Parts: sequence; structure tokens; C-alpha cells
Amino acid sequence: MGLIGAIILGVIMLLVFMAVILNFGGLWLRAYTSNARVSFFELIGMKLRQVNASTIVDAKIMAMQAGVGTDPETGITTKRLEAHYLAGGDVPRVINAIIAAQRADIDLDFDRAAAIDLAGRDVLDAVRTSVYPKVIDCPDPAKSPRTTLSAVARNGVELKIRARVTVRTNLAQLIGGATEDTIIARVGEGIITSIGSAATHLEVMENPDRISKAVLQRGLDAHTAFEIVSIDIADIDVGENIGARLQADQAEADTRMAQAFAEQRRANAIALEQEMKAQVAANRAGVLLAQAEVPLAMSDAFRQGNLERSGANGSH
Repeated sequence: MGLIGAIILGVIMLLVFMAVILNFGGLWLRAYTSNARVSFFELIGMKLRQVNASTIVDAKIMAMQAGVGTDPETGITTKRLEAHYLAGGDVPRVINAIIAAQRADIDLDFDRAAAIDLAGRDVLDAVRTSVYPKVIDCPDPAKSPRTTLSAVARNGVELKIRARVTVRTNLAQLIGGATEDTIIARVGEGIITSIGSAATHLEVMENPDRISKAVLQRGLDAHTAFEIVSIDIADIDVGENIGARLQADQAEADTRMAQAFAEQRRANAIALEQEMKAQVAANRAGVLLAQAEVPLAMSDAFRQGNLERSGANGSH
């Protein structure tokens, strides 16, 4: 019985070994020939943890072949790749980003790349933008109904400007840094402020680069995920004379106000005239009333005999 049990156990172990070889032999051989250091136990553990072993092995092979993260303790280890995979990260994209950064002599380790990826940023695109800066339109026609910025110089003339901002990714501030929308808003604000401080629109038309230099000196890329390389004025047109229009509107408003004051004075004069006429009529009525009381007083005097007594005393 002991012999039979040993045979059965041996058969089971052989079947398990064959199953392991059939399932993970190809991956292990690929990793071994690439010096990726992935054991059968690690492959079995990935299977139990529902990790895509092929993705992890391919990522580690790419890293080893590119010569990045080769340190067995602090480099790109199998456990760190698994952890990033289980956290929902894009392992191949992170490795490609690290390789691209190394080729471009950019300091980017696995921890920072993984953090950028888990933060929802495209780490590979960030590295590419660090190497090849991209251009942002200000204003952005895809996000704004306006195609130009409107600014008014101190002489009241409007200028319509379209700028192009060249930026590259600042990997050190990519996590938590402001996005492209903040860059566009800050650059637009800086351009409008610079034009508003110009004495005339002709100064801006003669030297558009002075606006770019003034805006760049403001440090508009602070606390953003980008570094501004340059700001270029792509187009500048003269708009309407806002100052003259405002002066005309003010003059028209002053005229209307003066007319309103004149109309009020005329109405007050008419009202005063009517009051004086009413007063005259009241005085006339008082005179007529007094005149009407004279005959009544005389008749009353006759009835009382005051007029006769006065006449007799006089004759005597």
C-alpha cells in the first residue's frame, strides 16, 4: 500500500509539474533568456492573484533589455510591477515612459512614473511633451467660442490678438499641477494686461514681441504641470475705437441729461407761472369780495341810523 501511495503521489506531482510547465513554461523561458528573473513560483502567485503574468513578464523584459531599473532592490522588480497592475495602473505604458525618459536623459524613476499614471495623467505623453514641446492656441478654438483675445490700449483702440504658447511638461509638478486651461487663462490675462498698459495701440503693433517678453517675465507657469518655452503672437488686428465710442456714448448721455434738466426747469417754470396766476386770481377774488361787502355795510348802517346821526351832527 505504501508503494501504491508513493506512485500515486508521484503521478500527481508529475501532472502538477507538467501543468505548470504547460501554463508557464513559455513565459518562464522568455523571461530567463532575457535575464528578467521571474521564477515559477512568482508566475503561479500571479495566477492566484489574478494578475496578467504575460503583461508583467513583457514589461520586465522591456525594462531589462533597455537597461532601466536593473537594481534588484530599488529597481523595477516583479513585486512592484504586480502592485502597480493591481492598483489599476497601465504597466506597459509606465515602462515605455521610463525607457523614453532615459533615452532623452530625463530623470524619471518607477515610483514617480507609477504615481503619475495612477493620478490619471498620461505619463508617456508627458515624457514625449518634455522632449518635443507642444503648441497651445490662446484662446483655444476647441474650448472657446472666440478665436481672438480682445484688449484695449490706453488710447481706447481695441486690438484682437491670437497667440501660440509653446510648453513642455514639467514632470516634477505633473502631479497636482494645473492643466493647459490654466496656462491659457494666465497667458490671456497677461496679454490683455500688457496691451492695457500700452500708451497707444501703435506701440503694440510696432513691437508685438514686447508683449511676449512682458508676459514671460510674469512666471505664468508657476504651480502648473508645464513649463512655458515661448509665447508668440500669431495674429494681431485693429478692432474698433472703444474709447471714441465710449466718449460718444457719454456725450449722448450728457446731452440727454441736460435735456432732462432743461425739461425739468421748464416744467418748474410753468408750474410757478400757474401758481402765480392762481395767486393773482385769488387776490382779485379777495378784492371783489371786499367791494361786495361795502354796499352791505352801508345798508346796514342806514338801517341802524348811523349814517343819519352822523349827518345831523355834522349839520349842527
